[in-house]
Amino acid sequence: MSEREKLLVLLPHWIEHNEEHAAEFRRWAEQAGPARQDILRAAAALEQANDALRQALALLGGRA
Repeated sequence: MSEREKLLVLLPHWIEHNEEHAAEFRRWAEQAGPARQDILRAAAALEQANDALRQALALLGGRA
């Protein structure tokens, strides 16, 4: 398997993994009191990372 083929498998996995973590962060943020905004900011950062990963995946000819 080439490095490109590996990326076409890994990128969707990473995207899904980040989505799961972002959702979990949002759930926990509701219980976090004064840390709520920081945890929500972390969830948003994962969404931004996923935007970049989706763009990379598209450039490689894959689908998320």
